[in-house]
Amino acid sequence: MFFFLFPALLTYNWILILAAVIPAIILIVKVYRADRLEKESPALIRSLILMGIISTFFALISERVLGAVLDRVVAGNVNLQNPVLYNAILYFGIVGFSEECAKYVLLKKRTWHDREFNCQFDAVVYAATVSLGFALWENITYVMMYGFTTALVRAVTAIPGHACFGVFMGLFYGQAKRFDFLGNKSASKAFRVLSVVIPAFVHGAYDFIASMNSENSAWWFLGFVAVLFGVSYYLVVKASRNDRRIDRHYSTFEIIR
Repeated sequence: MFFFLFPALLTYNWILILAAVIPAIILIVKVYRADRLEKESPALIRSLILMGIISTFFALISERVLGAVLDRVVAGNVNLQNPVLYNAILYFGIVGFSEECAKYVLLKKRTWHDREFNCQFDAVVYAATVSLGFALWENITYVMMYGFTTALVRAVTAIPGHACFGVFMGLFYGQAKRFDFLGNKSASKAFRVLSVVIPAFVHGAYDFIASMNSENSAWWFLGFVAVLFGVSYYLVVKASRNDRRIDRHYSTFEIIR
């Protein structure tokens, strides 16, 4: 997440860098291949990965500023010093929204008016790719600080987790684009809001459960991750199978089939 790490990449152990990058690339390819109607151009995919990397910078600023505000408020309010309440505010209200909002802003800026955005599943590909670009750079920074073991752990937790957040964002983002095409601006706006709120909430839940410190917290986290991955996989398969072009009208029967 820290852009001053760029020079360090030139001299760092490339085995660790590859360990940080490869899991995200594999998932990007998986989501890309699930797009059955019309594949997106490699140039667009590369630009979305870059948008994800850039979004880490904006998320970092937001998290630092809002985290400092939270600490000042908590310091002056004994009722907020409960660690569970503090973590709930931190992860749901700051981390989740900061990171997902940053991803969404750059996602929308790059794709909303792009001519390639003509199928509903495109939105899932776009959002997941931005999220994995974010995860890719974030993973590099963690691996550089904490080593290879961190890369292995994050390869099966945090990186797929970001992909799942992107899936939720993409599903609502695609609906927003469809309603925009149909001329229903209020519905489009509502789904754009949901494309941030839902993944931010899921992201917050992921981090909050991971931060729990109790006898069974590890099992709670593993259970949550298993459900999250299972639901996300099901949604990707279903959305890919039921993909429709956005730039044409459908009968009611075609939409619900």
